[in-house]
Amino acid sequence: MNPSCSRCNRVVYPTEKVNCLDKYWHKGCFSCEVCKMTLSMKNYKGFEKRPYCNAHYPKTSFTIVADTPENLRLKQQSQMQSQVRYKEDFEKNKGKGFSVVTSTPEMERIKKAQDQISNIKYHEEFEKRKMGGEVPHHQPSNPSPAAYQQPAASQNYHYEPTPEPVRPAAAAPPPSAGKRYKAVYDYSAADEDEVSFLDGDVIVDVQQIDEGWMYGRVERTGQQGMLPANYVESI
Repeated sequence: MNPSCSRCNRVVYPTEKVNCLDKYWHKGCFSCEVCKMTLSMKNYKGFEKRPYCNAHYPKTSFTIVADTPENLRLKQQSQMQSQVRYKEDFEKNKGKGFSVVTSTPEMERIKKAQDQISNIKYHEEFEKRKMGGEVPHHQPSNPSPAAYQQPAASQNYHYEPTPEPVRPAAAAPPPSAGKRYKAVYDYSAADEDEVSFLDGDVIVDVQQIDEGWMYGRVERTGQQGMLPANYVESI
């Protein structure tokens, strides 16, 4: 029994039959769904089991972004670099040591900043103790008589132990002389350790903390604190 044409629903005889897209067509009925141009097996394009010419072939568009591993990695990286994520990590790790073996760029930045602050504070305390002559003397609670005996050749020699360094937890980063920046955007402080400024303000005593943040003082207001590096430019 001869099949029916998918276009005109009439009987298709073997001499004029076209078998394509799981259907049967007359040679004249095998045409584009839009412009009705007669097609052949060489120039047709099928979409949902319907023939189309090259000009009217439906163009598929994708509006939903799939959660591929690459997209998830980019999303996670953007969150880590955002200001909100930075504040959360800063408050969480402030005043605490690092016991996690895994090292991330954010943890390396915080650790480096704390090391710089601790070294600066240590040198300040050391100079104060040196100028003031305060040297701690450590003596045993129950000294034995042998502790007061000295060799004959060194009776006049007096030994003072070296003071142990004090290493505090945190302090404000010192200014870097000669570094001046100019604000190119307005910025409102989002936390108590940040500083606000307006477009055109001059930022002085600037120290680079990392690629995203600086520490400096606004020349107009005299306030100092942390500020985003992409809001200013070097003078």
